[in-house]
Amino acid sequence: MRLADACTIHTGYTARGRLEPTVAGGVLAIQLRDISPEGLVDPERLTRVQLEDVADRYFVRAGDIVFRSRGERNTASALDERLKEPALAVLPLMVLRPNLDVVTPEFLAWAINQPPAQRHFDVAARGTNIRMIPRSSLDDLELDVPDIGTQRRIVAVDALAERERELSQLAAVTRRKMISLLLGERANGMRPKTRQERTSK
Repeated sequence: MRLADACTIHTGYTARGRLEPTVAGGVLAIQLRDISPEGLVDPERLTRVQLEDVADRYFVRAGDIVFRSRGERNTASALDERLKEPALAVLPLMVLRPNLDVVTPEFLAWAINQPPAQRHFDVAARGTNIRMIPRSSLDDLELDVPDIGTQRRIVAVDALAERERELSQLAAVTRRKMISLLLGERANGMRPKTRQERTSK
């Protein structure tokens, strides 16, 4: 199934200049820098900017997906229920709104982030200094879309696998610290005694 048949695709808002944060009022904005290396968006860390008369199509809500169309990582992030109010998606982010009768947001983001889709973007990428993915490449991306139940199971298993990876990394770091501590204590216990220590007995 083509991506364009599974969701609607819009470009993000084109800022005419630097978006200045505002203390009061304004709208939430999601910019490229707000997406973590793991592809997560933390609504608590989003800033507000002062803008007026912005078309609704540029605003994303829980259940929408933002796609990085520029940079080395061209991945998708599904927005969850932590996003309590609409947020402005700013270019180079693209907005994907899944057809919920066909695909879940979480599965669609997962599928876009898999190696076959990433290879598709590698071929279509433009630019020498800054890698850019054209809109047509998104439209033409072919995805395998199983039934909704299977999609949810795939996402659940993937989340468990990611959690296992995180715990394994944490266990490895903790184990390394413990070994370093034990070796440090061993080294301290076996150091040669000073002359003062030998004569103090």
